[in-house]
Amino acid sequence: MAGLSSANHLAKNGCTDFLILEGRNRVGGRIVSIDMGSQKIELGANWIHGVLGNPMFELAMQHGLISIINIPKPHKVVAATEDGKQVPFQILQEIYEAYVCFLRRCEEYFLCQYLPPPDIHSVGEHINLEVELYLNGVDCQKEKHLRKLIFDCLLKRETCITGCHSMDEIDLLELGSYTELQGGNIVLPSGYSSILKPLCDNLPNENVVLSCPVRRIHWKRKAALRAASSGATATGASDTILEEDEDDGNESDDSDRTVTEVPIGGAAQDTADGQKASEAARIIKTSTANVVVECDNGVVYEADHVICTLPLGVLKEQSETLFVPALPQYKIESIDSLLFGTVDKIFLEYDRPFLNATISEIMLLWDGQDGNDEDACDAAQEPDGQWLKDNWYKKIYSFSKVSDTLLLGWISGREAEYMETLSHEIVAERCTEILRQFLKDPFVPKPKRCVCTSWRKQPFSRGSYTAIAVGASQDDIDNIAQPLYSSPHQSKPSVLFAGEHTHANFYSTVHGAYLSGRTAAQILLTPDSPQEIVMESDSSDLSSWIQGIALD
Repeated sequence: MAGLSSANHLAKNGCTDFLILEGRNRVGGRIVSIDMGSQKIELGANWIHGVLGNPMFELAMQHGLISIINIPKPHKVVAATEDGKQVPFQILQEIYEAYVCFLRRCEEYFLCQYLPPPDIHSVGEHINLEVELYLNGVDCQKEKHLRKLIFDCLLKRETCITGCHSMDEIDLLELGSYTELQGGNIVLPSGYSSILKPLCDNLPNENVVLSCPVRRIHWKRKAALRAASSGATATGASDTILEEDEDDGNESDDSDRTVTEVPIGGAAQDTADGQKASEAARIIKTSTANVVVECDNGVVYEADHVICTLPLGVLKEQSETLFVPALPQYKIESIDSLLFGTVDKIFLEYDRPFLNATISEIMLLWDGQDGNDEDACDAAQEPDGQWLKDNWYKKIYSFSKVSDTLLLGWISGREAEYMETLSHEIVAERCTEILRQFLKDPFVPKPKRCVCTSWRKQPFSRGSYTAIAVGASQDDIDNIAQPLYSSPHQSKPSVLFAGEHTHANFYSTVHGAYLSGRTAAQILLTPDSPQEIVMESDSSDLSSWIQGIALD
């Protein structure tokens, strides 16, 4: 979404001299809808989060992708224990309200800037402290235990919302930094992927190159080159910017060429890899472009600017090798300190409905060892540990109805990563056992089809979305978003960064990615000559408009 948003903003402003290099054979990244039965199901992004000031909602409205008449489905949640006993609804409601209250209190630390109790650093620790105090008021041990199981289930649900293994990983003081837009979660009836079409329709086909993973981005051009030729070591060369680069930044900004594909030999297919590599090396060495992008297929692109929209998971894995010279240390540290968790979905499709028509979701109140126990965590440190093998499925906190014959389960963290190593048949069997146990019904049918996502395994995502880990902060997001200049004299940066992980308030969302892409494109479109700065403001984004008003 960040890349498509950048490209759209450039195209709308009359700049079509750009290419989108997409690693996959489809656009959309972590937005992907598929057909399952008569339903469109979302393997990635599920909802448009909020209405007011949400560019995704505006785009969907503009293109008729949302039906205004929203008839709320009857939503009846039941919670059951492992022995199939259903919890009285008023207890469920009571605990849910208390839990929401505890979560809001965690958010207040960011908003009010006051200090938490000593030795409490994470959201998990804080909520567990509140839960303990709350349960102290319950005398009956049985009642207390039941309520604790509901709290544990809600905390598992929270790991899927936040994108982590355990809420103990999430920084307490930063929880409130995520800004929630008003208006609830909106589902696109035609699938979230349908929002990609209007964005792609604005782009010339030849500007999108699919199945083209990037191997390296060379971003400090001439200075490094001269230093190298004057006999400096490679490491010295990488950070050397020589003073003679006086017009370094403007030289290529004025040229007509922004993106040039450099073909590597006519018979690239049948030449040896070594020859290809040396040819690429020669182009990189002699290029005068600001940035040279080297792709896995051997093709080299020369450009004035690159907007890098790789997900945080990919940056975590490849940031050390992807950029030549290496990224500045502050950036690498911020990439390391943020969290990029795994959240996966399990879809179960049936021939016939078997759940009571009025029930929309069944919450699973697993007993005993959960992922928050110390012993469990130690055992679970090893991804292939015996504990994970025996307990992975206990991280599934509920099954909800997508339709009468389609159920959806969510799973996060190390258990999700473990699930990705299993076959869909094994997952389907395990889910059938769970449903039979919790519904106390040995005749729950086996699904005719099971689809599980594998976001951690996917080479172009390596996880699901960004969260702020204990010790990290919004500053880390800002550090990653900081553009890179090839020389101090450049008026426009060589490398810009966009994606949900670069938006300090809307991280982990599609609208965060969209806005970050637009911002990066806007930086490149702003004229060089100093002039009065007019902030680009969405009339819908009230807060940025208010910030733009000078208060005398």
